[in-house]
Formats: sequence, C-alpha cells, structure tokens
Amino acid sequence: MADPMRIRAQAAGDKTTVRVLMAHEMESGQRKDAAGKTVPAWFIQEVTATHNGKPVLTAEWGPAVSKNPFLQFVVKGAKAGDKIAVTWKDTKGETRSDEATVS
Repeated sequence: MADPMRIRAQAAGDKTTVRVLMAHEMESGQRKDAAGKTVPAWFIQEVTATHNGKPVLTAEWGPAVSKNPFLQFVVKGAKAGDKIAVTWKDTKGETRSDEATVS
C-alpha cells in the first residue's frame, strides 16, 4: 500500500480549507525506460472526499496529473472536530484512504 496522505483541514468561519498531499508515482504511460521500453501507465483515477461520512468531492483524474499530487478544496459547514476523509483508487486497483480532524 502507498504511503499515507498528508491531510490538513483548517476551519475559518463557516468554511474549512482542506489540503491533501498524496504520495503516488503517477506514470503517464508515455515515458520510456533506459532500455527504450514504454513504462506502463499507473496513475490515480478516482478521488473522493467525505465530511463526516457525507460525500463532498468526487474527481476523475487522468495521466497528466503530476507525481505526488496536491489537492486543495473548501468545505462549507465543517466545524472543529469534524472528520474529513479522502480516498483514491489508481489504475492498478490499489486504494488508499486517510482521515483528518478539522482544527
């Protein structure tokens, strides 16, 4: 399984800014290795985020997203102590889920 995501969720008024750093190689499928063979595509395809178990974000990504992608979004109505969970699934079927508490 991949390294944990670094998730920060900070409330300011009625809005919470969520910042996520995901550890993933994100191969596009167009690069060649030292032997000249194409490196197979391997990237995050689906990203979802929930606030206390309720979906607040869904995204479909492609091969053009950079290595170790950073994602930032705002959630309305989240308060200190609430839970924000982020899950991704890649082209090999691997998944990763991590959670943070709003501060």
